Amino acid sequence: MATTTNYGWTTPDDTALVKDGASAIRSLGSSVDTTVKNLNPETTLGDISYRSSTSNTNTRLAIGTTGQVLTVSGGVPAWATAASGGMTSIASGNLSGSEVSITSISQSYNDLLLVIRNYEPATDGTNAFIRFNSDATTNYRTVESFSSSVGGTPNDERIGVSYDADNAVNDGVIVVRIWDYANTSHNKHCTTWAINNNNTTTTSLSFRNNMGAYYKNDAITSIQIFNGTGNFSAGTYVLYGVK
Repeated sequence: MATTTNYGWTTPDDTALVKDGASAIRSLGSSVDTTVKNLNPETTLGDISYRSSTSNTNTRLAIGTTGQVLTVSGGVPAWATAASGGMTSIASGNLSGSEVSITSISQSYNDLLLVIRNYEPATDGTNAFIRFNSDATTNYRTVESFSSSVGGTPNDERIGVSYDADNAVNDGVIVVRIWDYANTSHNKHCTTWAINNNNTTTTSLSFRNNMGAYYKNDAITSIQIFNGTGNFSAGTYVLYGVK
């Protein structure tokens, strides 16, 4: 019996009798049906297929989950979590008491992003500050973006991250980006953007945009958040690791 070149489908010989036509068509149709199914194994919305190690047969790859990317594992396509370029929440909680300390910070990211929402101090008009590694010595310097003072030596025991916050109304946000925090060969640097309700006119907003430096080569393993005076009344924080 004759066969096709690529898939080996059975076809009638030139000498086949007319009475064998129906049987030959059924054989050919069955072969075509099997081959097409092997080339298209998808069964569910979002499935994709790829060439398997078996000749003329494809393998079904089910759809991945939200946020995954298509990669290669063991020489075949596979879904995996993105390895870089994203943010991962590594710590979160409420602002309470006189200080919140975020400890045991993973060293596996490039930068850290600290987001504080609805910060509210118990003392009107005070500011929020941060320290690193519980270091309360004069190893810090903060420079406002509009300030003419640049560089210099460390002159403070903390880095300011808010401005004249109201103690009863606050729907603002504080964002602190800490760059290259796990490096142990240079000082640590951060940038801050903050918006909060003004303590004198609560319908007005206070803004802060500054740069901070921590004059130590140590990797940052903990962050302390505290007020210039008094306790926290409200607020939440999330610390992200940034790839």
